[in-house]
Amino acid sequence: MKGGKWEDLNMDSLVNVFGRVGIESLLLDVPFMCKSWYKATLSPLCWRRLDFSKISLNSWSYDESISRLLDKYQLHDKLSVTAFIKFVVKRSARSATFLSLLDCCTEEALLYVADECPDLRVLLLPHCLPHDHMLQIPNLISKWKILAILRLGGTFHLQEILAQINIHYKNFIGLGIPRAYIKQDEASAIVTLLPNIKQLSLRHASMEKENLVMILQGCKELKYFDARDCIGFDEGDDEILKLASHIRTFKHKGSMLYDYNDDYCPSYRADGFHDGDVSDKSVLYNVFAWDCQPRLSSRNSPLCCL
Repeated sequence: MKGGKWEDLNMDSLVNVFGRVGIESLLLDVPFMCKSWYKATLSPLCWRRLDFSKISLNSWSYDESISRLLDKYQLHDKLSVTAFIKFVVKRSARSATFLSLLDCCTEEALLYVADECPDLRVLLLPHCLPHDHMLQIPNLISKWKILAILRLGGTFHLQEILAQINIHYKNFIGLGIPRAYIKQDEASAIVTLLPNIKQLSLRHASMEKENLVMILQGCKELKYFDARDCIGFDEGDDEILKLASHIRTFKHKGSMLYDYNDDYCPSYRADGFHDGDVSDKSVLYNVFAWDCQPRLSSRNSPLCCL
């Protein structure tokens, strides 16, 4: 029996496949293969997952992908970062559910995606988002009607942001703040404003033991907590492990009371959030594994890292 041809797949199947390949392939490869593939990429369903973090836009002149984009779409070197983000987001026709922004995201682009991505369930903000951009976040929160998972680039205006989440989202389950400085005020804000949070990632944070204890005592519904490679408490601390015993997945490896190696500079990846079913009844996913690709280990266990 001969196998079918890719170009002969029905439109629903093509859209299902192409919705997983990423922005770069959707723009530069898939639509130029054949007419049926081109037609499939016009469906907004192909553009529900928008991961800009995998695209380098810092150097327009020397990036091969950008050069190909300018050439294929005859943009004549007149494409800015803001214009590119708008160009892609527009293709989702307001149906995007996952958005990971790139480091050089502009304030104009941030405001645009707030208006044009009302159905976001997962939003990943870059680590180096300027403070003037972060000032906008509390005012934008209400525009994402069903947001369930948020990664922040820092703790600037954290209390205001969490207060808005507390007001607008009853089904919010996941917060990530990598490389953050979690002081008493930040820990108190998490406990007070997100007491029912299910998943929390504070990996590589500076966080004194008493503030970690506050979170463990106050967030009783945590199912996943990543506190690896933190400074301020030791991994394997008996008191911490006892307080975290109710958490299905508690990660603390590599954490230490003091930073004995000031020259250590870990590498990070901006992917890892899951944009599928994030309801309380679904399988809990390890949405905070920024430094590895996740896989589903079993039906009743969290998404594990390879």
